[in-house]
Order: sequence, then structure tokens, then C-alpha cells
Amino acid sequence: MERRKFLFRSLQASAFLLVSGNMFASMFTNVKPLKNKKVYAHNLFFWLRKDLSATEVKNFEKFFEGLKKLPYQKNLRYGVPAGSSPRAVLDSTYTYNCAMQFNSLEELEAYGKLPEHLALVQQYKPFFEKMLVYDTVYN
Repeated sequence: MERRKFLFRSLQASAFLLVSGNMFASMFTNVKPLKNKKVYAHNLFFWLRKDLSATEVKNFEKFFEGLKKLPYQKNLRYGVPAGSSPRAVLDSTYTYNCAMQFNSLEELEAYGKLPEHLALVQQYKPFFEKMLVYDTVYN
């Protein structure tokens, strides 16, 4: 008798899980997928002056920390070459790279005109001999 009750309750529980799972899944069958949102990436590469001391090179990171505080940009990260194995297509000659994202081209361009951004660039421009910027839109 106990075995029958156990089997009956097991069947009830299985049926409940099956029905509730199907109901839950059906809630999402009429949901339209989100359109792919574009992301605007702003990538900066810096070649610092060769005559800078190790302390001055390290102090250059304050530039990136200042940029992090500005509006519009998202996910700002910075670093140095990874030390990957040399190969013909790899350029590891830069000193620092900085990557950030923006929600729109308008925000990216507004960021570049912010007085605080321009002041930081002027403050740290003497540290580098070359800078390249790559702006990319990802779908």
C-alpha cells in the first residue's frame, strides 16, 4: 500500500513539474528577441617617451584613472602588452593600451569634447611621443 502511495505521489509530482515547466516555457514563446544593440569601442594606444623614469611611466596610469571618472564611457580598462609570442601580425611596441565602450556614436563624440577630457589629454600629452586611436562599432 505504501509503495502505491509513493508511486502515485511521484506521478503527481512528475506531472506537476511537466505542466509547470511547459507553462513557464510557453511564457517566452511570443517574446520578440531584442535587436542587436550596437556598441562603440574606443581603443587608445600610447607609446611613452623613452626618457621617462619608471615612476613617471607608472604615474601615467593616473591619466586612465582620470578618464574613468568621466561620463559616457563604460568599461574602461587599460594595460600593457601581454608578452605574447612574437609573430608577424603582432605589434607589441606600444607602452599602454586603453579600451572603453560607449552606447552611441553621439556619446563617444561628446566624450571627446568634454573639457575634463581635453584637460587630461593636455596634462598627460608630454608623456607620450605617439598615440593612435581606433574607434569601432560592433553589431
